[in-house]
Formats: sequence, C-alpha cells, structure tokens
Amino acid sequence: MPLPTITGARTPRHDLPYLFAGQAQKEAFVNEGFARLDALVQPVVLGERAAPPADPSPGDCYLIADGASGSWTGHDRAIASRAENQWLYSPPREGARVHDLASGSLALFTQALGWRRIAAPALPSGGVTQDSEARAALAAIVAALRTAGVFSA
Repeated sequence: MPLPTITGARTPRHDLPYLFAGQAQKEAFVNEGFARLDALVQPVVLGERAAPPADPSPGDCYLIADGASGSWTGHDRAIASRAENQWLYSPPREGARVHDLASGSLALFTQALGWRRIAAPALPSGGVTQDSEARAALAAIVAALRTAGVFSA
C-alpha cells in the first residue's frame, strides 16, 4: 500500500498545520491545530466587527467585517479566534455557517455577498378581510424560526 504524500504545509479547507517527520517543536503545530478546530467545530461568534476588541478573552471569536482595521487589517470576512495572546484567522469557505450571538441567528457565507443573515418576513397586516387564525399561525411560525436562529432579531 503506498504511503500518502502530503506536500503542502497546511490543510486546504481550514488552514490547519500538518506535522512532518523530524519537525522541531511539533507541540506548537499541534496546539495551533487544536485552537483552530476549537473555533471552527460548531462555530459561535460574538458578532461581526471591523476592529478587534480592546480586551479580548481566550476563545473569543468574531466575524471580521469588510474594511477591517488594527491587527485585523487584510483579514476581511475571516473568522478571528483568540488563542492565548494572539488572533488566528480562518478564511471562510462557500456555504460556511456560524451562530452569531449578537444577532441571535445563523450567518451564512457566500463569496458574492459575504456573511449574511436571513431577515424575518413582515407579518401580514391590513386588507379588507382579516383571518385572525391564519395571522396567528404565521406569527407563530416566524417566532419559532426566530427562536431557532433562522431569522435575525
């Protein structure tokens, strides 16, 4: 059976570091990989912003908005995760999803539009004939979808 040949230094999807035979300080590469996986498995972010917070805590994650500044300059649209005393940047892939605690909803990434949240449709109002049962049912559906994080608040 042939051995797999890995010629790159990092994984193509999530930029995790590979280990190589004879590599010095393997623990640094393994720890970086664990920190990235910690942020990207079931990803939850504190919100979307263009500048890093002044006093981040280890484990904090954010979506970086377009026009990023400070230490986030050049990382527009990436997921920034705080590991120890540094930021790790993970560029999103088409179709990536995160739970955004600030909006209380899911954010979906597309190359064309960046990070987007689904806004709840307007509830029905007005009209000559009002069907209160249909309106109540639609309101309950929208409320349930909002609670599930499908729609932003």
